[in-house]
Amino acid sequence: MLEKLFPGGESQFGLIPTLVNFAICMIMSFVIREFYTRRSFSLTGKNHIGSILPILSGVVFMVIIVIKSSLALSLGLVGALSIVRFRTPIKEPEELAYLFLAIALGLGYGSGNTLITTIITVFILFIIYFWLSNRKIGQASEYNMVVSWHSPEIRFESLLENIEKRVSSLRVVRLDYGDRANTAVLLVEPDPKQKLDDLFDSLKAQAEEITCSFFEAKTNW
Repeated sequence: MLEKLFPGGESQFGLIPTLVNFAICMIMSFVIREFYTRRSFSLTGKNHIGSILPILSGVVFMVIIVIKSSLALSLGLVGALSIVRFRTPIKEPEELAYLFLAIALGLGYGSGNTLITTIITVFILFIIYFWLSNRKIGQASEYNMVVSWHSPEIRFESLLENIEKRVSSLRVVRLDYGDRANTAVLLVEPDPKQKLDDLFDSLKAQAEEITCSFFEAKTNW
């Protein structure tokens, strides 16, 4: 009966093992999705990238099941992929790593290497959980500090001296002088012994017109 429904393929690989591998692949891909959405360093686009990880694993699994029994199909797949252009931008290497992990799941389970794929995936997730996750992101110490002022009487050097007294480290990222306003972007590490309110108050005491903002350190300028 199976030979009639699945000629040349299903009798070789087995319907039940294939479905079991596919179920495990989907379960592991959703686990990877949870790891990505909960423990990655990415601040934006988590749901967008995370939602396609199970789909990506499932599609790769199906492709491997279809082509692994036929050289002609595998060559046809190469030709088909050569005309496909992917335009979704990958902004961070971490996103690319999770996408490759999802692809590896589909490849591993689709080729029937169930045990070794599961063991290696669990080991990778173990490493992510204990060493490479964002569980310490709340303790991140570097921030982009944006200071703006318009009075020509306020010198940038005096601002730096004021800020340096209340931070552990400071580096100038960008400095813009304009006709109406001046803006300085600094990479700072706040002193844990001092409050950020004290830093703001000291800048306001220097000149009431000074405005100050903090941004996450990954923000590009």
